[in-house]
Amino acid sequence: MEGNYINAFLLTLFAGLATGIGGLAIMFIRKFSPKVLSAALGFSAGVMILISFTELFAEAQNSFSLHYGEKSGLLYTLLSFFGGMGIIALIDRLVPSYENPHEINGLTAEVHEKAIGLAPANKTNAVEHGEKLLRIGVLSSIVIAVHNFPEGLATFVSAMESNSMGISIAFAIALHNIPEGIAIAIPIYYATSKKGRAVLSATLSGLAEPIGGFVGFLLLSTLLSDSLMGAVLAAVAGIMVYISLDELLPTAEHYGEHHMAITGVIAGMAFIGFGMLIF
Repeated sequence: MEGNYINAFLLTLFAGLATGIGGLAIMFIRKFSPKVLSAALGFSAGVMILISFTELFAEAQNSFSLHYGEKSGLLYTLLSFFGGMGIIALIDRLVPSYENPHEINGLTAEVHEKAIGLAPANKTNAVEHGEKLLRIGVLSSIVIAVHNFPEGLATFVSAMESNSMGISIAFAIALHNIPEGIAIAIPIYYATSKKGRAVLSATLSGLAEPIGGFVGFLLLSTLLSDSLMGAVLAAVAGIMVYISLDELLPTAEHYGEHHMAITGVIAGMAFIGFGMLIF
């Protein structure tokens, strides 16, 4: 059991540090391909959606059904699933959409477009523009950290249930954390001209994931039961489906053609689906 905790925490740490990798990318890459980003985000969404319904939801329903019967088990699974969606939706609701890096509009669209090389930096009103970008960068790091916390819990709990499932989810979350790191680092770098500060901000935001994993460790080590595991797995499934539909797919379509994003989704589903047969 101890080994499971260690592996789960390491996978969660890996997923979180991918945000720092995204921040680090600004030191080496001057222009990011919109099509590659679109396909990668779609791929991540496909992995997360398929795992949510074929693994997490199914495991949760099985856990509940063992104690409450098939019909009540499905009811409790659905309640937990939509409860997870409600939690992540509440987080989004508490952050004004104009300042939420998960929403595509206004300044956030401008910042993301700079990150992938679609828009040049605005050189007029440099001081005011720099302060605005710095504020967006700091807000992005805070909001993404809040989002990363339940993602960390999702990775940890999934890895505790199944190592292969944990690896798949960690991979999917890491993949979509990279552009989030870019979204944090780019405005901070434009505002301060300090790459180190930009990379550090992105990395610190990603560390919210292993913190979420640590909460998962405390939760599971003190209160572990089949019913609780079922509730957590179903809630995690809801969180991941919400993130895929509300964040990943809209962002993927924003940066690429519709078919590019959908191709990424299908590729992600196929990758993880056939991967389950192998592992």
